[in-house]
Amino acid sequence: MSFFRSSALVFPLFMGFLALAPGCTPLTDYYANGFKVGPQYSRPPAPVADDWIDNSDKRILKDPDEHRKWWTVFNDTNLDNLICSASNQNLKVREAGYRVLASRAELAIAIGRIMPQQQFVQGSFSQNALSIEVANRQFIPQNFYPQFNYGLGIAWELDFWGKYRRTVESAANNLDANIEEFDDFMVLLLADVVEAYTRMRYFERVVDLLKENIEFQKISLTIATARFKGGLASELDVDQGQSDLSFTESQVPLFQRLARLENNRLCLLLGISPEDLEKKIGPGKIPVAPKTVAVGIPAELITRRPDVRKVEREAAAECARIGVATADLYPHISLDGAIGANSMTWNNLFNPKAMYGSIAPGFRWNVLNYGRLINHVRLQDAKFQAAVARYQNTVVTAGKEVEDGLAEFLRAQEQTAEMEKSVTAIRKAGDLVIVQYRAGTTDFNRVSLVQEKRVSRELELAQAQFYIAEGLVKTYKALGGGWQIRLDGCSLAESIKLDPPKKELPKPEGAKESP
Repeated sequence: MSFFRSSALVFPLFMGFLALAPGCTPLTDYYANGFKVGPQYSRPPAPVADDWIDNSDKRILKDPDEHRKWWTVFNDTNLDNLICSASNQNLKVREAGYRVLASRAELAIAIGRIMPQQQFVQGSFSQNALSIEVANRQFIPQNFYPQFNYGLGIAWELDFWGKYRRTVESAANNLDANIEEFDDFMVLLLADVVEAYTRMRYFERVVDLLKENIEFQKISLTIATARFKGGLASELDVDQGQSDLSFTESQVPLFQRLARLENNRLCLLLGISPEDLEKKIGPGKIPVAPKTVAVGIPAELITRRPDVRKVEREAAAECARIGVATADLYPHISLDGAIGANSMTWNNLFNPKAMYGSIAPGFRWNVLNYGRLINHVRLQDAKFQAAVARYQNTVVTAGKEVEDGLAEFLRAQEQTAEMEKSVTAIRKAGDLVIVQYRAGTTDFNRVSLVQEKRVSRELELAQAQFYIAEGLVKTYKALGGGWQIRLDGCSLAESIKLDPPKKELPKPEGAKESP
């Protein structure tokens, strides 16, 4: 009992440290923060616009919408299936998922450090010998003897200043950030799939238009050749017609190549080796977008976009690390203990007389560290301020990206409406100029000019139609929609079967399946 009474005298010293230590964190804040030093985190302010630039446009709807399955507005079954396959098979998303599992394990490790940091059970046996050819050998009655030993012990640095609890806060915020990163990967993946699919369909449409115009130019070349042979036109008309036809034909392989590149990009997003997807999904048109889009209000981007939520959680983690660094300015209060038994014989090992034990409250205060500790606090504070600036910049960037998508979506609709009128007129002019050339009332220069404009106008119309779809994709991507597929799941239709890689990566020896 006298041992425990003497060791208890140390505790008044602890209370003295409690009174002296909060030099960096005021006592009121220390109590208010749940007996933890360092600042308490709150979400930083972020600059957001009051409304969208085109808020008066009737095509922009303010209705709140989570955009859980925004790609379905295109009413394209093949696209829906590609989205489902990519969300299940994409390897980058799988990588992000394993980072979530890693951060979850790190959180569990941080929680474990709150309890005694060392807890051990030990046992041993040794056969010993002592020399009796030394001074005082009369005090060595037995120079050969065995030794049995067992015991257990703990070493516990008490969390008076919240160092370990702040570490748990930081790890929990990191876990949240990694979950948001996973969702952000999903948002980017789905948008990339729709964009690659739309581009592939656009390039396929261009190839079809080029082939249609090639047939049209072949007709004019045939007429020019017949007129030349009949002595009604010069060979210049034939050469000019052949030049126009060959140039148009040369564009077909170019856009076929671009379509193949988007096909290969889709395969990468699907997590499969490159293959000809058209054999499985068949031909198709440029996805047709609706006239309107629901965007809500700019302030909703803070809670809607996973990348914004991610950097906000990273800022919270950096704030908690300030508390961890601040705790190093205070005394480290610990409690060590051990209990066990020593005996020369196994029979007496469990005899109460063989028992030994100790309990050792103590403290260690890092003093005269020449500014290293305080500058570590300043370092963590600077990292936190940088994280806040990154968060605010991400919010501003989010607003800019939505505005970019809306501008392309709205203006492309207006461009398409006028281009449709232009294409209708140039097609009519093309049919008429062929009739006039056959009748000899116009020259081939006029035919060549009209044909060139027809090709150009039709390609520009296809591009404007593509811009409508692309603008809508950019808008939904900027609004942060689609990550909810992680919660909702999806199922493939029977019209498409895209198999994931057959071979799994080798696991390290002794590794178990992930839960």
